[in-house]
Amino acid sequence: MASTTPIDTPPAPPAPPDRKERPQSTGRMGDKVFVGLSRGSGILLLVIMASIAVFLSYRAAIAISKDEGNFLTTFDWNPAGDPPVFGIAVLLFGTVVSSIIAMVIAVPIAVGIALFISHYAPRKLAAPIAYVVDLLAAVPSIVYGIWGALVLVPYLEGLNLWLDQFFGWTYIFEKTEVGVARSLFTVGVLLAIMILPIVTSVSREVFLQVPKMNEEAALALGATRWEVIRLSVLPFGRSGIISASMLGLGRALGETMAVATVLSPSFIISLHVLNPGGGTFAQNIAAKFGEADEFGRDALIASGLVLFVLTLLVNGAARLIIARRKEYSGANA
Repeated sequence: MASTTPIDTPPAPPAPPDRKERPQSTGRMGDKVFVGLSRGSGILLLVIMASIAVFLSYRAAIAISKDEGNFLTTFDWNPAGDPPVFGIAVLLFGTVVSSIIAMVIAVPIAVGIALFISHYAPRKLAAPIAYVVDLLAAVPSIVYGIWGALVLVPYLEGLNLWLDQFFGWTYIFEKTEVGVARSLFTVGVLLAIMILPIVTSVSREVFLQVPKMNEEAALALGATRWEVIRLSVLPFGRSGIISASMLGLGRALGETMAVATVLSPSFIISLHVLNPGGGTFAQNIAAKFGEADEFGRDALIASGLVLFVLTLLVNGAARLIIARRKEYSGANA
């Protein structure tokens, strides 16, 4: 019987030290610091928003309690009168109408420009166009206002006559008063030009994030370029388009100096958007804040509270639409 030699077994590795004794890594500490800073920033933002709401509500309550008119339906603004009478009906109407006009004009054009830059234009042409669009987004609003007063208003007089001639039967585009084109329609056109770069830039970045595999698969199946955009790009970027539109709408609702430069304010509500006159919250605050007394400033703050609530409702509605419609996210594209 053959003899066997014992096989030497390697020594067992040393036991790892206890996890409790292991010092924390720098990366884990950095993660905790980052989480703490992020959470603190979010809480600070909520505190600031709540503080603004409390301040506006307090000052608004002082003004509304002394208002002899109906704050929501009165067409006059005279907080310095005896008794004081003021209301936001004209301001709310002008703000909403001018913003709707701006969105109807700007959003389709912005989406078209974004699609052209991201999917149609050659790279050598797309880069300069994208740079110019981003540059326009940084132009101060007062510059747009001066340009609108000196250039846009005179040129829109001919357009107003054309709309009155061919679309006056719609009642909305019927021009019943003679005057320069300092109307809500002009304000809407100017706001559309101002929000166009913002909506275009955000939409372009969303369209560039579309998975290339989706586009290549559609092309391999024989789809045309428009079918690729309709079936792959737009479904993926729909939530981004909505977000970009709401971002532009937020600027349109709160725009001040450009509107004050172009619009001829009057406290008259008219569905004839080509007639001079009208008003918006931001324009009224900018025009009357300097000459108002303490009670007048409280009245203006009350109108600012309505604009604050309106902006929150618009953004909340956009978030609700995106959350309830799962197909708006790019996951199912």
